[in-house]
Amino acid sequence: MKRLLLLLASLLFVGMAHARLQSGEVHVWDTQEISFEASRDYANPYVDVTVWIELSGPDFKRKVYGFWDGGRTFKVRFVATAPGEWRWKVAATPADDAGLNGGAGALRAVAWSAEEIAENPNRRGFVRASPNGHALVYADGSPFFLLGDTWLAASTWRLPYRGAAARPDYVPGPGISFEEAVAWRKRQGFNSVSFIAAFPNWAADAHGATHANKDGVFLRNAWEKFGVWAPNAKISTPDGATTTAKDMHDEQGHRPFEVFPDREGLANFDRIDPRYFASLDRKMRHLADQGFVPFLETIRRDNAPSWKRYFDFNTSYARFVHYLVARYGAYNLVFSGIHLDWIPKDFSLTADEFNAALTNHHRTYGGLPFGQPYTTLIDSSTYKAFGHAEQAPWLTMHTVGNNPRNHAIYASIEELFHLQPAMPAANLEPYYTGWNHSINRPGGETPDENSPRDNYFARAMMYGSVLSGALAGHVHGTAAYDLTTTGEAAGWRPYIWTALKYTSGAQMQHLRAFVLSEGARYQDLVPVPQDLQPRSIPGALADGLDGWSFLARTPNRDFALAYFEARATRPKLANFQPGARYGWTWFEPETGRWHRPITLTADASGHLAAPPFPVGGPNATRDVAAKIVAVPPTAR
Repeated sequence: MKRLLLLLASLLFVGMAHARLQSGEVHVWDTQEISFEASRDYANPYVDVTVWIELSGPDFKRKVYGFWDGGRTFKVRFVATAPGEWRWKVAATPADDAGLNGGAGALRAVAWSAEEIAENPNRRGFVRASPNGHALVYADGSPFFLLGDTWLAASTWRLPYRGAAARPDYVPGPGISFEEAVAWRKRQGFNSVSFIAAFPNWAADAHGATHANKDGVFLRNAWEKFGVWAPNAKISTPDGATTTAKDMHDEQGHRPFEVFPDREGLANFDRIDPRYFASLDRKMRHLADQGFVPFLETIRRDNAPSWKRYFDFNTSYARFVHYLVARYGAYNLVFSGIHLDWIPKDFSLTADEFNAALTNHHRTYGGLPFGQPYTTLIDSSTYKAFGHAEQAPWLTMHTVGNNPRNHAIYASIEELFHLQPAMPAANLEPYYTGWNHSINRPGGETPDENSPRDNYFARAMMYGSVLSGALAGHVHGTAAYDLTTTGEAAGWRPYIWTALKYTSGAQMQHLRAFVLSEGARYQDLVPVPQDLQPRSIPGALADGLDGWSFLARTPNRDFALAYFEARATRPKLANFQPGARYGWTWFEPETGRWHRPITLTADASGHLAAPPFPVGGPNATRDVAAKIVAVPPTAR
C-alpha cells in the first residue's frame, strides 16, 4: 500500500494547472507523466529494461510504453483522450523488479472549455486522417491543415531554449532562441516545424563533414561547419568541401548516444544519454503549449550505414524508434521514422533496409499510442520507396519531397492521392527559398535569394502541391535548413535569422486562408488536371515552374480551387454542372487579397470559361489563384 501511494503521488501533471481542476483531475489531451524508480541498478537500462502501463478509459484500452530517463528513473507519458474515469497499471521486464511492477492509479479527465480550446488548438486532440483519408483533422473533427517550416537541427544548441518568452515585436536576428523563432513563425500562421531528433556522431572535429573510418564505412555525410577546415577531410561529395561537420549537441554539450573514444567518432547506438533528450523535452513542451504540431524525425540516413555494420540494426534501430515514441508519443505530432532525403550507396541504407527495421518496430511495439500520423521524409515518394498498406504496415501518411523540386513531382502526388486505402499526403521538401543547389533550380534557374522570382518558385510549389492532392498541408523550406547560427562563420548557406525573414515564409498563411476559405470542404477536393484546357502553355518546361495550371474539385462539382502559375494561359474548365452558375473569385497568393466575385455560367457541355486574369488578360503575368463555388438555385 505504501508503494502504491508513492506511485500515485508521483503522477506529475505536466500541463499548466487550471483552477477548476479538482484533486485527481486532469484535462483531456494534456500530457501526463508517471515516474518510477527501479529497485536495482542495471548495466544498460536502455537495453535491459522495458516498462509500460496498461491504460484504460472511455473507448480506450492499450499498452503505453515508457522510457529510461537516467539512473534508476523510468517514466511513462500518456494522455486521456476523452472525459471520464481512467486507470493504469504498470508492468515491466524484468518482472521481478519491485519498483517497476504492480503499481496502479486512477484519475478523472475533464474537457477543456471553449475559451481554453481557443487559446491552444492542440486541446482539440491529436491529429489523424480525415474520414475520407485524404486530409488531417484534430480528434474533435475540426480541420488541421499543416503549415510547416524546416528547422532540421532545432533539437540542438543551434536554436537554444532559454525559458523566456519572445517579445511581441521580436524580429529575427543574431542570438535568436528557440522560443523567439517559434513566436515569429506563429505570428505568420505556421502550426508546425520539422526537425531531426538526433545527430548521433556529428561534431566539429578533425574529420571531414563526410567521413569514413578505417574500415571504409561512412560514419556521417554531414552538413558543413563553415570556416572550420578539417585536416583529415577528403572530398567525397560534389560540393568539394573539406570542412568539418556541424556540431549537434544540446545546449549543455550532451549528445544523444555515447561515442566510442577510440573508434574515429563511431556512436554506440546501444547506449543512449537521456540528458540530451531531457533538453529536447523542453522544446517539445513549448511547441505543444504554443499550439504547434511538430514533424519529429528520428535520425538522418547517413548514420545508418555504421549502425548496420556494427550493431544488430533491425533490433537496435527499432529500440531507438521505440524510445522516441515512448518519450514523445504523448504529444501532438507527426512522426517520421527516418530522414531519407537521399538514398546514396555509401551514405545511406536502402529503402528496403529501413522498411525492414521500421516494420520490425511496428510488429514489436505497435504504432503510435494515440493514433498520430506516421511517415518519413523522403526523396521522391514514400510510395515509390516503401509501397503502400501491408508493404509498409507502419506507414499511415504518404509524402513526397527533395527531388524533383519542380513540375515533375506533381504526378507523384496525384499517384498518392489515388491509392487505396487513402492516406493523407504532403510535400515536405519543395523548392527552398535562397538555396543555390543543383536540385533546387527550376528550369535550370537560380534566382537571387529572397528576390521576387525566388519567392515565386516557393509559392508556386505551395499551391501546385496542395491542388495536386497533398491535402494534408505543406512544409516550407529555405537554404537555412541546417541552422547556421550565432557564433558561427557565415558560409554558402544563410544564417537562420536571415532566412526566417524571406518573404515566402510570410506568404504561407495565405495558402491556408485560400484552402480553408470554405471551411472543411477542401477535404473533399479531387485533383482534376485533365479538365483544364489547356493545362499548360506550349513549350512549358517539365522541370520548371512556369505556365502550368492546377484544378481540384469536389465530386459533386459544387466547389473547386484553381491555381495558375506565371505565364499560364486562360483556360476552359471541363466537367462542371451543365447550365449551372458559379461564383468565380480571384485570390492573390502574394498578398492574400480576394477580388470581387464574378458570376459565370457553365455551358450545356459543362464547360466553364475562365475570366481574363486580373493582370495579363489571356496570359497571367504573375501567379494567381481562384475559388469556384456553385451558386445555390435560391440565390439565382
